Amino acid sequence: MSDTWLATVIVGAAAAAMKAAGPVVFGGRELPGRVGPLVAALAPALLAALVVTNTFGEGQALTVDARVAGVGAAAVCIALRAPLLAAVVIAALVTALARLAGA
Repeated sequence: MSDTWLATVIVGAAAAAMKAAGPVVFGGRELPGRVGPLVAALAPALLAALVVTNTFGEGQALTVDARVAGVGAAAVCIALRAPLLAAVVIAALVTALARLAGA
């Protein structure tokens, strides 16, 4: 198992544990006002960190390759409010074309 997948499993397990612990700890009470926005921001922040790490990381070094073009194409699709499936397909196509052009 690679370090990336190990980190993904650990983060997923921690997120599930936090989600399960919430009702036990708070027992139907509302979260304090400052905690709500923080909890809401955790998942997008972790996802963004994983995307950046997998896009630009190559071992212990930074790299720029076809993956960057694919993520950029997906970002443009999302900015233009394209459906998520379309963004994924376009990102895959752009990545494949960039790899083909580089080969």
